[in-house]
Parts: sequence; structure tokens; C-alpha cells
Amino acid sequence: MSQSSTSETADDFQTKGDEQRSYVVVGATLSCSQGDQTSILTMPESHGVYVKGKAQLNIMDYKPSVNIFPFGKCHTLANPTVAAATAANQGILRPMPCTPVVTMPWIDGKADQLVENAPALINQSINMCLYCGTIKVEDDGQE
Repeated sequence: MSQSSTSETADDFQTKGDEQRSYVVVGATLSCSQGDQTSILTMPESHGVYVKGKAQLNIMDYKPSVNIFPFGKCHTLANPTVAAATAANQGILRPMPCTPVVTMPWIDGKADQLVENAPALINQSINMCLYCGTIKVEDDGQE
């Protein structure tokens, strides 16, 4: 599909059994398996494709502090800040502020729906933080 405004909606595609798949737009809610809060997915400039009047994202919208923001406090010892704080706390886990380190595009975009020449980001897409957190879409942001 071209880069123009998409005519598909959240209900236009459903695959893999009963899993509902939908496009992700600005304002979507994200979670990280190692964080204790959700975060909002953002983008500084629209790709020019919209779903329900909201800018649609693609798999290349993964940059920390641009698209993906902190998830509260991080709970993994893979995070050096958490490991140091835990060691200083006599080995008792001490969560520290989350600073996600994401270095790759989102996994499992919709390859046949391009948004500015990259697969569309969908609610089933995931990403990984280098500190062993799995980042997933909790809400696609369309409502």
C-alpha cells in the first residue's frame, strides 16, 4: 500500500486464531516486563498515514527517549544501575529508574502494509530492551 492515509481500521485484519490484530497509533500504551509502569508511544513527526485521525507508526519507531520512554522502575539485575543498587543494599533487590535501551526495530510488523516504506506497527509487535525486558503494546492508542 502507498504512504497515503490508510483506509483499513482496527477490525480490518485478524489472523492467527482468535488474536485480534490492529494498527498502532500515537498515544499507544506500552509495557515492559521489567518495569513497574506503562509508557506512551510517541513520535515527533507523522509519517503522513492516519488511522481514526491519529498518526500511524511503523517498526522503525523504536528509539528510546524519542518513541519509547521509561517504564517507571526497572526490576532486573541485567540493568547495571539496579545491580549496583542491589549490591549496595546487601543483595536485596533495589529497583531503580528505568532507562530503556532499545537498539532494533519492532518485531512482527505488518509487512504488506507499509507506512513510510516500513512495515506498519501492530498491537502484536514486540521489542526487547538490552536489560532483558520484553516491550509490548498494551493498547493500540486508537480509542
